[in-house]
Amino acid sequence: MRDVSTTQDKNYQAVSQAIAYIRRHARQQPTLSAVAAEVNLSESHFQRVFSEWAGIPPKRFLQFLTREYARQALNQSSDILSASLDAGLSGAGRLHDLMISCEAMTPGEIKAQGKGVTVHYGIASTPFGRALFAWTARGVCELAFCEYDSCGVSGDSLIDELTVEWPCAILRRDDVEAVKLSRRIFHAASSKAGQGSRKLHLLMRGTDFQIKVWEALMNIGTSRVVSYSTLARLAGSPKAQRAVGSALAANRIGYLIPCHRVIRESGDVGVYRWGSNRKAIMLAWEKAVEDTDEVKSTAGPF
Repeated sequence: MRDVSTTQDKNYQAVSQAIAYIRRHARQQPTLSAVAAEVNLSESHFQRVFSEWAGIPPKRFLQFLTREYARQALNQSSDILSASLDAGLSGAGRLHDLMISCEAMTPGEIKAQGKGVTVHYGIASTPFGRALFAWTARGVCELAFCEYDSCGVSGDSLIDELTVEWPCAILRRDDVEAVKLSRRIFHAASSKAGQGSRKLHLLMRGTDFQIKVWEALMNIGTSRVVSYSTLARLAGSPKAQRAVGSALAANRIGYLIPCHRVIRESGDVGVYRWGSNRKAIMLAWEKAVEDTDEVKSTAGPF
């Protein structure tokens, strides 16, 4: 069974186009009507689609995309991270409601190129467009986002990349389970529904340094961001900023290993393996979810 395009996919595409437009015209501070026209939607329809997707109105959401906000978040994160990491805590992010644990493949296992391993995979929708999910008996080994114009509905290019990564493994497609996995990850990330669920395992394939960087990154709470230099320090190699950037680029488990939360010192979101617009949207979406949860937790009875 193939996961076909859904309303969620279409809404993400509209949001993605809107964000790209806003980022190009940030200095002009485009109006809601101008952005809606850019994505060929009426103002009211765009407002509704955006609010349904993000949980908050476009104007509030777009505040999270500004460089000024990013700088402020970066400054706040340095204090929060120091306190939480000194205490050995991972932060209060929704992502950790999933109780994620990580396991690294040994050099011998990597050298074997998946021989004797069965890798299940499938294409499913996410709040950030379609993605390829892949997993083994030991955990999720890939979450890669797909662009419509580069891999089509079926995600063929991503599947080709997976085959290259696991040349000796047995690959079995299962879109039904991929849809379930996507819902489990992103529904839990956007609500408290993931609390108490069974642990989600990640199977990481990388060098010792890459794994150190990824593990340090996973200790950052949702909606928190860090600079490349801060992440290098957290990984125990304060002068290895370029190597940190290479480790982020090598990450094949998007979102769950949150390389989208690393931004430049200037506040610019910087590059991202699956597109800088998608990175900006992820950061804003996580902040929107956090703000929505805070409103719900402080709201009194009607």
